[in-house]
Amino acid sequence: MAKKIALVNMKGGVGKSTLTAQLAYEYAILSKWSKKVLVIDLDPQFNLSQYLLGAQLYDSEILKKDFPTVWTVFEQHTHMPGSHAPAQLDPHSVVYHAKKYSGGSLIDLIPSRLELAFSLRNPAQKEDLLARLIPSIEDGYDIILIDCPPTESLLTTAAYLASDYLLVPVKPEYLSSIGLPLLNNSLNEFRSRYGSKKPVVAGVVFNFDSDYAPEERKSKGEVSAVCSNFGWYLFKNPIPYSKSFPKSAREGSALRWTTHSRYETVTKFTKVADELAGLVGI
Repeated sequence: MAKKIALVNMKGGVGKSTLTAQLAYEYAILSKWSKKVLVIDLDPQFNLSQYLLGAQLYDSEILKKDFPTVWTVFEQHTHMPGSHAPAQLDPHSVVYHAKKYSGGSLIDLIPSRLELAFSLRNPAQKEDLLARLIPSIEDGYDIILIDCPPTESLLTTAAYLASDYLLVPVKPEYLSSIGLPLLNNSLNEFRSRYGSKKPVVAGVVFNFDSDYAPEERKSKGEVSAVCSNFGWYLFKNPIPYSKSFPKSAREGSALRWTTHSRYETVTKFTKVADELAGLVGI
C-alpha cells in the first residue's frame, strides 16, 4: 500500500505547496527512490496544480478541457432537482499524468480548481469521499502526498481520513508556533469524532530557514517547546531559504534541475526527504 502523507499547518504561508511538489520530484527522480508518486491538491487556490503543470498547461489541460478535479470527487453525488442522477465516478478519471521518468517512476496529479471552495458551502456527507476513492487507485503508487489548505474545514477532515501521516512545515519566525496548538486541537477533535488514531504526526520541519539569529533562534525554541509538549518529532534537518524554490516553480522543474540552483541547497533538501522517508518507512 502507498504511504499517504498530508502536508498541513493551520497557519498559511509556510510553503506547503512548494514542499509537496519538491518532495514529489525528489522521490520520483532520484535513482535511490524512483518512486511512483500521486499528488493530491486539496487547496482551492490550486497553487500546487500550477506548480507541477505550469500556468499555461493547467489552463489548457485542466480548465479548458474541463478535466475532472478533486472538486469532482467531493461533488460526485450532488443531484440537482430536475436533473439526472450523477453517473458513478471512475476513480482513475480524476488522475492527470503529469510527469513520467525513465525507469518507470512518475508523478501523477489529482488537480484542484477554484470551484472547490463551493464544496465548503455544503459540506455534509462529503468528508469521506476522498478516502473512499484512494483505495481504488493506490496500488499504482508508492507515495501519495496531499497538500492541504491552511484553515479547518471539510478538506482538513478529508485529508485526515485519507492519510497515514502528517508532515507539518513551519517558518522560523515570529508567531511560527501559532498554528501548532490549533492543529493539535483539530486532531483531537477528529479522533474524538472518528475514533481513529490516524493520522500520525510524522514530524514538524522548519521551512525557509536562513539561520538568521537571534530571531530564528527564538522562534525555533518556541516551536521546539510546543513539539515537546505534544510529543511531536522535530526534524533535525531544516529546509533552507533559497530563491531557487520559486524559480523551480516558474521553470516547472525539480530543485536539483533548476537553473543555477546551489549544490548546498539541493543537498540540504535531500536530507529532509531522507529523514521523512525514514520516519514513515518509504
